[in-house]
Amino acid sequence: MAEWIVEDGIGETRAALVEAGEIVAARVRRDGVTPAGTILEARLAAVAPRVMVEAGGEQFLLPRGGSGISEGGRLVVEVTREALGGREPWKRGLARLIDAEPCEAPPLAEGPHGRIEGWDELLEEARSGIIRFDGGELRIEPTAAMTTIDVDGWLVPGKLAQMGAWAAARAIARLDIGGSIGIDFPTLKAKNERGEVDSILETYLPRPFERTAMNGFGFVQIVRPRPRASLVELAADRDQFEARALLRRAEAEVGARRLVAHPRVIAVLEARPEWLDVLARRIGGAVSLRGDASFAISGGHAEQA
Repeated sequence: MAEWIVEDGIGETRAALVEAGEIVAARVRRDGVTPAGTILEARLAAVAPRVMVEAGGEQFLLPRGGSGISEGGRLVVEVTREALGGREPWKRGLARLIDAEPCEAPPLAEGPHGRIEGWDELLEEARSGIIRFDGGELRIEPTAAMTTIDVDGWLVPGKLAQMGAWAAARAIARLDIGGSIGIDFPTLKAKNERGEVDSILETYLPRPFERTAMNGFGFVQIVRPRPRASLVELAADRDQFEARALLRRAEAEVGARRLVAHPRVIAVLEARPEWLDVLARRIGGAVSLRGDASFAISGGHAEQA
């Protein structure tokens, strides 16, 4: 039976749906970023070139507009997508007008709180964008227009496409990929082979979604809700991503620790002393930092101080 496990991390909250010891879906909510589902009092900040409101110290775009309210007016909005950050810092959160009382967002997931097994392996998939399956691999790349998934391998095209469809559906759930998604399969000339791939996607893609049928060039486009950044998008903001990952590893230690990492990761931690204070309380000892440019960006560790 699948069960959500929620991990209260430093700088972020993590949730994983675990079934038979395997993570089948995951979500991350970053501290300091207003999550989807939050209802806020806001001020209309601009009506051109796009309608924008200010609320809770953030700016949100209103794709559906805000007719009848003048600039500077007060209104209530619901956040529909958090700010993405990372490679796309200009992509503000999205919101919509709503007739409701302000309230916090629903929990990231409902389930027991604890440490998520298998999370480090999931982070490595997000870092590399490479997902291996029997007979091939996926290469996942976030772009400004969509998240692209390329299916490659050494099986015959029909079988490779079928295995790739199952792996892609699984990866979309595990890495919390939403928005517009393009999957590039091997070109399949036979209509029945394309139909088999369509059937696999229809069965295994996490709902809700809309999709096209596979075209003659092997391309399928999928559109899913995108309430927050995917793990792949978070990993693209490498310094922040690796700083939070290092803190998670350090949490497993006890007593005073020195965090040793690439200087870019150390710079993130130096700028967030509150994260280090939380770590110190959790491990029961002082926390110090040391930068080492010889380290890979993901190669930081905690050593005894």
